Amino acid sequence: MSGAGVHPSAVVEPGARIDPTATVGPFCVVGSDVVIGPDVTLKSHVVVTGQTEVGEGTTIFPFAVIGEVPQDLKFKGEASRLIIGKRNRIREHVTMNSGTEGGGGVTRIGDDGLFMAGCHIAHDAHVGDRVIVVNSAAVAGHCILEDDVIVGGLSGIHQFVRIGKGAIIGAVTMVTNDVIPYGLVQAPRGDLDGLNLVGLKRKGVARSDITALRAAFQMLAQGEGTFHDRAERLGKETDSEYVREIVAFVMGDSDRSFLTPR
Repeated sequence: MSGAGVHPSAVVEPGARIDPTATVGPFCVVGSDVVIGPDVTLKSHVVVTGQTEVGEGTTIFPFAVIGEVPQDLKFKGEASRLIIGKRNRIREHVTMNSGTEGGGGVTRIGDDGLFMAGCHIAHDAHVGDRVIVVNSAAVAGHCILEDDVIVGGLSGIHQFVRIGKGAIIGAVTMVTNDVIPYGLVQAPRGDLDGLNLVGLKRKGVARSDITALRAAFQMLAQGEGTFHDRAERLGKETDSEYVREIVAFVMGDSDRSFLTPR
């Protein structure tokens, strides 16, 4: 469809559904299966294609390509989707791909995220709310980024990796294993080097919970038994909701094992 919010130079294919309050800027291309929600802004030169939904209040900046087919040689053209939540800011040259049959067919982006220039979200990734992916970082296929995660610039997240709630990945870091909630990962091959204490304090987490998290991290680092054994024992001993989140994460299904404290 076209209307007052669609620039005359934009190409909107028949079948696209664009909310009347949305803005489609100059030289944008919107595919026939795309749904653009209320108050969405496509700045200019944006491509939104495939079976893609863009949620209310999201802004997409020039030269982003959203909803293209996966960069996966196993993809054979099957129907797949990209679902983007509300109030996201998707900056210049960002790429987000749709899902694959082998990964469930859907790539999901939560609400209130910031995806900085040049970053990539691959097929079948599930990204939570308030996630920040900094310039030129890449999230591979089938990854899970829980709420409030920050991925530093020029970093790479290996396929199938899970990153727990509130974790932070330093710049120029390769993450090849799961990261516990609130973890701090840095160094070229991704060492679990502590907790995201700055993020916890900014969030207003109580001092008692931060103390409990510190103690839990030390137990995971230095306790007896395997990493899994330590987490299981920790779950029986803690009263902290935040520590329980770490325990639940470690006890959950994992395809990549875990980064463990140094």
